[in-house]
Amino acid sequence: MNGPFKTEQQPTVSAMPVELEVLAPLPLLLPGESREHYQALRQAIFADLAPRSTIEWLLAIDIAELSWEIQRYRCLRHQLLETQRQQAIAAALRRIDLIGIAPEFADEAEYYTLQNALSWRRDPTAASEIEARLSSYGFDQHAINVEVHAQARELFILFEGLLNAAQTKRILLLREIRNQRYFDGHKPRSSAASMLRA
Repeated sequence: MNGPFKTEQQPTVSAMPVELEVLAPLPLLLPGESREHYQALRQAIFADLAPRSTIEWLLAIDIAELSWEIQRYRCLRHQLLETQRQQAIAAALRRIDLIGIAPEFADEAEYYTLQNALSWRRDPTAASEIEARLSSYGFDQHAINVEVHAQARELFILFEGLLNAAQTKRILLLREIRNQRYFDGHKPRSSAASMLRA
């Protein structure tokens, strides 16, 4: 699902403490997702954040999980667009091919319409022919796009909500790491240190 994560320069390795590994199991991967891609993304995030304490490591683990989820939602949304486009093609073909069909032939005509939509998805030559035919009836790519979004609007809203929630959580966790580091840098000196300085 997710491609390899590459940066221009290799990230500094930031190895997770052994005692924390039990708190960072691999997520449940979906078919098509790669354990190697997940680990590469997680390692890049760990190297970028360079956690300094147990709390920072726990926050970094959550940030890696959220980053993977964000990539997953984007890929699933893309797959949804492809699936809905096939259905939009079928809907446009119905408006052309099923007009005036006698009721006794409606089921057979619907079957062929669905087969044509499937051919559109699988066969580039058939896709070109079907798109040219649809265009001749006024169903250009923009009209098909409108149909796709009309059919998938509820799912788009769902994915948009999932993406926004994950991105907001990730931003909050990044701020928490920044705050941890700010306060660690501004801790008052201990009384023993004050005594030594005096």
